[in-house]
Amino acid sequence: MAQMRLKGRTAIVTGGAKRIGRAIALALGGEGANVVVHDHQSLHGECEKLCDELEGLGVKSWVISADFEEPADYESLVGRAGDAAGRLDILVNNASVFSPDTLADAGFGEAVRQLQVNAWVPLVLSREFARRAGKGQILNVLDTRIAGFDFRHLSYIASKQALYLFTKMAAVEFAPRIAVNAVAPGLILPPRGKDMAYLEGLAKTVPLARHGNPGDVTDAALFLLKSDYITGQVVFVDGGRHLMEYHDGQNPHH
Repeated sequence: MAQMRLKGRTAIVTGGAKRIGRAIALALGGEGANVVVHDHQSLHGECEKLCDELEGLGVKSWVISADFEEPADYESLVGRAGDAAGRLDILVNNASVFSPDTLADAGFGEAVRQLQVNAWVPLVLSREFARRAGKGQILNVLDTRIAGFDFRHLSYIASKQALYLFTKMAAVEFAPRIAVNAVAPGLILPPRGKDMAYLEGLAKTVPLARHGNPGDVTDAALFLLKSDYITGQVVFVDGGRHLMEYHDGQNPHH
């Protein structure tokens, strides 16, 4: 497979200070890519630690803040990142919000908030990235549950479904200069407030009978970002869970 070298390239990673975003940023740095780390202003401490680690890998790093609920912030993000770094080659749309709601109690405001942060902002960033970058890669972070339903997180999974649709449409719209792909993680990290026992308790729902780790996601991300002939694809990093969960559409509450 023909591969694109990542060394010397520059990536934007949204939500890069924590969890999977942080792992992807460090993986890119390990491949020699410079990284623009997007954060919300409340995460400056974590971003500074990440930038220290990236610079320890011998690459450059920058922090760009943006509130994804404020159009003036996110609409200028790519431009500010390009001004700081001088070039842009990769966009990783990782940042998201995750709040519970159901068909019975979902409210319009929360549904719009999650759609805005999880789908609309990646679309806006991708359009601007495609306009500015001569050639490059976009990687969207989805969720294994796009293959079925998530009755406890209606607005969240609807927003990830929208991002999944956008991934496929953008792969055609931005070709041939920009490749657009996605990873869909499954049981990788416990939700905030849970520990690893939460994942271990769900291992039986996975065909490979174990949970994964951030390295599984970064391996898939790097595979896609190094390719110059893959676009419009989603790699499920979930041990096969998307083949099983909610496959018949039944509500697990019933």
